[in-house]
Parts: sequence; structure tokens; C-alpha cells
Amino acid sequence: MPAPTRRATLLGLASSLSAAGLGFGRCNLAFAAAATEQRFVVILLRGALDGLAAVQPYGDKALAGLRGELLLPEPGHGTDKDRALLDLGGFHGLHPALAGMHALYQANELAVVHAVAGSYRSRSHFDAQDYLESGAEHRMNSGWLNRAAALLPARPGGSDTALSVGASVALLLRGPAPVGTWLPQSFAQPDPALYRALAALHHADAITGPAVTNGLRERGFTEAVLNGTEPPKDKYSFPNLARAAGKLLAAADGPRIAALEIGGWDTHAGQKGRLPGVLATLDNGIIGLKEGLGAAWSRTAVLVMTEFGRTVRVNGTNGTDHGTGGVAFLAGGAIAGGRILGTWPGLAPDHLFENRDLAPTTDLRSLAKGLLAGHFNLQAARLAPVFPDSDAAAPMKNLLRT
Repeated sequence: MPAPTRRATLLGLASSLSAAGLGFGRCNLAFAAAATEQRFVVILLRGALDGLAAVQPYGDKALAGLRGELLLPEPGHGTDKDRALLDLGGFHGLHPALAGMHALYQANELAVVHAVAGSYRSRSHFDAQDYLESGAEHRMNSGWLNRAAALLPARPGGSDTALSVGASVALLLRGPAPVGTWLPQSFAQPDPALYRALAALHHADAITGPAVTNGLRERGFTEAVLNGTEPPKDKYSFPNLARAAGKLLAAADGPRIAALEIGGWDTHAGQKGRLPGVLATLDNGIIGLKEGLGAAWSRTAVLVMTEFGRTVRVNGTNGTDHGTGGVAFLAGGAIAGGRILGTWPGLAPDHLFENRDLAPTTDLRSLAKGLLAGHFNLQAARLAPVFPDSDAAAPMKNLLRT
């Protein structure tokens, strides 16, 4: 077997991270390679992020009577500043767990699109995720990101246009573009507690005891980890996975399109306590992606999207239920950020969708079309097969830096 190359080693790292999964939900990583210096990343938030919590419209007078315990203090208010919203211009505020993304917003590298939704009106996770990934109003066997990758020039050398790292390829990247898959030899990583028990078992042995302990130290286990007083850092976390993806994308011979996913957004109960952790994980992941990309961040566009929003009113278990209009994020050095995009519909009773949801005013397909057209210099007509029957959803303009 030939010696592994630097690229193969990095792919192995990303694969191991992907296979391990996340504390907040299933995580997969897929890549597509093309002959372009532009990078495009899609992050799927499975479970339906509550956009009104992630980007709270504190300037809307109707909000307070709808959200109850889910409300966060307005920017500059409250005794606990760590709980206060991060201002986005006097009307919307970013959740305090998204401090890294707020810094990107201030650097004009993050834009927010509120009241966004796909063309479908299903509140079923399974149906909505299928429609979200296929880019159509009916079930398809291929995803819009794969069909977009098929429009780009193939890399020299005849390599696969797409590469999926993990056990399966998300629908988003299934389709006509060739897809290669790579799996690690082992999907399981033993729990550190097993190593601690092994070290304890051999501790009294004058020969094997020191050998086992020293061997574990060489593998990065500190004394605190070995005696159980400090949990080991999770090298399989979403931020580390995103950082590895960034390194792959940054390589001269690396992929140019990536898709990641993170679950844990279905907050039917106890939302206020559950949401900060997964938001922080997303936040750290996007910063990790930027760090991994390095200089290539300036040529990167990231689309963060979820299958639908959540109900405007808090439910009886201090959570929110499946809704319609939600929020999307655009990040990257190529994004013309520092802005709230789309049209805010308002939260007055006669403005809600079906008297329960944030009314969608931006079609998610228009957002994706605008990114693909501007970032890869694709004419709108060429995007017709990427998003079938979407003539009414014109590509959004001025999303990217000129």
C-alpha cells in the first residue's frame, strides 16, 4: 500500500471527525472538487432553528406579548450583559451565544436573511428536509448542490467531482456529479474511561504499569484526564470538523464545495436552556472554518440554512413548535455582509402566516441562486435545472463583494 499523502491524511482526519458524530446531533461532511478558486460551503441545521431566538427582532412591538420567557434582554439592557442581545443595527439582535458571528457581522463578513423559507409549506422535518436539499417542490433523487457542482469545470486529472466523507452522502450532494466516498477503518473511538481503567488495572505492576501510563501520556492524555478529574477535549466536535474542512478547502489541490450538517435544533421544550449550547457550537464551527481556510476565506461564501422556522408564540413547555419563516446566514470573506437582508413582515396578528408563524418574504431558492450565480459566474438560465420550476424565484443580487 502506498504511503499516505498529506491530502489523504487530512481526509482521514475529517473522516474520523465525521464518523464520530456530535453531542448535539448527527454530523456528516461532504466535499465537491472543481477547477475554481472560489469556495462555497453549505451548513444544514437539521431540526429547524428558531430564527426569532437566534436573531431576535426586539424592535417589533408585538414581540414581547408573544415570546414570554424566551425573550432576551435588549442590547445594553439587563444586569447580566452576557445574556443581552448583540445589536445588529437597532431593530434586530443576535443571540449572545453567537459572539463570533457578531464579530464577522461587524467586519462585514456576515449577513442575516430573516423571514426566509423554501417554496414548500410542510411542517414535517422529513418532507421539508427533502425539499430543502433537492431544491424542488417535489421529491427528487438528487440535490441542488450536486447539480450546481455538475455545472462547474472538472478538476484536471479526472478525479471525482464530489467527495463524501462519512457513512452516507446527504441528498444535497447526491446526483449527476460523480461522488466518491471515503470511510475510516474504524468508526468507534474508545471512551477515555476505558483507558483510565486499563491504566488503573496495570498500575501496581512494575513493568506494565509504567509502560501503559507512559504510552497514554505520549498519546496526549494528561494526568488530569488519566485520573478522571478533567474530561478530555472533544476532538470530534463540530468546530474541529469545520476547521478540518477549511484546511481541505484551502489546499491548492483541495475541494472547492463542501456541505456540513449539525442537528439539535428541534426545541419543543426548555428552549431557553437548550439553544445556547448548540448555537455556540455553530458559532465556533464557523470561526473554525474560517481559521482552517486561512487566506482562502476571502474567496469563500457560506450559506447556513434550516428546513423551516418555528412558531412565533411560546408553547406550554417553554419551547416552540414547527413553523414556517425562519432565518438564514451568509458568511465568508466574499459576502457583502454587515446587513440584514430581506423584508421584515412584522409580528402583528394580521401579519402572521396562518396566525402562528413568521410570514416568509424571501424564497430560499432565490438566496441560493444569487450566491451560485454571483460566486461562480453562472448565468440564471444555467441554474434552471439546479432549481426546477423556480422561474418565480429570481436570483437575489448584491450578495457578494464586487
